[in-house]
Amino acid sequence: MTLTPPTPPPDPDEPSSGVPPAPTAVAVDTGDARIHDRGYRRYDGERTGVGGAIRTLAVHSMRRALGLRRSARHKILPVMVVVFAYLPGTAFVGAAALLPDEFAEEFLPSYADYYGFIIAAIFLFTAFVAPELLCTDRRTGMLGVYLASPLDRRTYLAGKGLATAGILALVTIGPPLLLLIALSLEGSGPDGWGAGLELLWRIVASGLVVTGIYTAISLAVSATTDRKGAAMASIVGIIVGSGVVGVTLAETLDRPNLRVISLLGLPQALVHRIHDEDPPPEWVDVATTPMVLVAVGVTVVGLAWTWDRYRRLTVRR
Repeated sequence: MTLTPPTPPPDPDEPSSGVPPAPTAVAVDTGDARIHDRGYRRYDGERTGVGGAIRTLAVHSMRRALGLRRSARHKILPVMVVVFAYLPGTAFVGAAALLPDEFAEEFLPSYADYYGFIIAAIFLFTAFVAPELLCTDRRTGMLGVYLASPLDRRTYLAGKGLATAGILALVTIGPPLLLLIALSLEGSGPDGWGAGLELLWRIVASGLVVTGIYTAISLAVSATTDRKGAAMASIVGIIVGSGVVGVTLAETLDRPNLRVISLLGLPQALVHRIHDEDPPPEWVDVATTPMVLVAVGVTVVGLAWTWDRYRRLTVRR
């Protein structure tokens, strides 16, 4: 760096001209440094709008809940749940391939009965996913960051709801669908394309019913408290407690339809009705109409409660 000699201070005995002295020039040797004025450049990439923001939020939330791109301790529970959900189907397919047909038919459960083997995995994801996605955002302040983007409260909840439903569908639709595909390839599946397509829509409809009920419950509870642990415990308590209340009232008052209060047994009973199979013995005398009404009511009320909580929520941006 080279500097010019500084200008000497003015002599106080000389009369002033009234004009301030010129600034001292400084010559700087910048070496290899270069400054390029590029100016303003418009964004020329793809613009996906609000819909793209919702999809991005949903995908990011699903990755977070499944522990992807996170430390190993965040992957333990999701991996265990997925293994528990798909392991019975793998065992049944292996049995169908190894056992004689007459033994395999007695050993294999129906597609509706299969939910009894994976109900624990469904409960775990129901109690884990939405609290992880909603409570964490409110406690860490990320909700305000999301709402400072093109997302508003409605689209934010849409993205989180899609993520929650997508992860639950992983254990409500995936395992029976895997069982159908594997048994069809092995030769023990439905006879013909017509029967296969009919069974396919029954599997998808059953999974969507279970997913809708438990997604609404999980979101509603998670919107009520900021504490993730309290939300998880409350979800399990509501589902199990409703089952105890429903069974007690139905047996005490001798009114079988009161079993529809049970959020523990209602989804499985609906799955049997969708597959046109006999439900568990205690649900045989329960009419289908109140079952459908309660399922729709729980889903609508749960989603409405979630929206009302977020509509009134004070968010700092």
